[in-house]
Amino acid sequence: MTKISILGCGWLGFPLAKTLIAKGISINGSTTSENKLSILKDAGINPFLVILSEVQGTIESESISKNIADFLAESDILIIDIPPKLRAVDPNAGKKAFVEKIKNLIPFIEKSTVKKVLFVSSTSVYGDDSNIITEETIPNPDTESGKQLVLTEKLLQENQNFETTILRFGGLIGEDRHPVKFLAGKENLENPDAPINLIHLNDCIGIIEEIVNQSKWNDIFNAVAPFHPTREAFYSQKAIKMNLPEPKFSSEKSNLKKVISSEKIETILNYKFRLDEY
Repeated sequence: MTKISILGCGWLGFPLAKTLIAKGISINGSTTSENKLSILKDAGINPFLVILSEVQGTIESESISKNIADFLAESDILIIDIPPKLRAVDPNAGKKAFVEKIKNLIPFIEKSTVKKVLFVSSTSVYGDDSNIITEETIPNPDTESGKQLVLTEKLLQENQNFETTILRFGGLIGEDRHPVKFLAGKENLENPDAPINLIHLNDCIGIIEEIVNQSKWNDIFNAVAPFHPTREAFYSQKAIKMNLPEPKFSSEKSNLKKVISSEKIETILNYKFRLDEY
């Protein structure tokens, strides 16, 4: 039986784990909260408390080190799905903190049975651009989290002890998570003509399943639904549908026209997006 370790059983990792378990895959899942261990166990996930340290060269305690080793034990694949979470901190204080956490994790991966790594990244690595973005586009992040994601991607890809595939998701949406809830009723919003670059939770899970099933390793994929109406059109229509106050956009038009292409996922993985869910 295939065993997969999912580092970060949160908004994406938890339903992903349940989907894979239903397909007969054994799942080790991590959380940073002791309160969530029982929730993971009840879902059929082998639960582990895993807290990564950004202190270079150290894992804070012997028990945490053992937890990481046990979390990776006998797994074929590691899925890393933990966000940088740098927006709320001083950029200087958080400088390379996420990178250091992954750097400290790598020796544990090297000593484990894991030979394949899937790193969940973000299309924020491309920064603000006004072009069609493909996997051949050179990353040019303009946020601290984007910069750390690029460094982490490189760190994992250059390691010869395992094969790494990078999966860059666009804006994440799902039944309980949608930007329109934040934008509803607001005024003078920027970039009314900017195209949306979103991906639904169900497509996130479906794409990860295909990468695993088809063994697509040592690769990079941009994961955004091939559906790019303008921000103004999409969020106004969505607000009406969800019975929320419509957002009001500034009449000043923006030149920002970044479109993330999903052509590679559609052709290489032969993946069909569930556009009726957007």
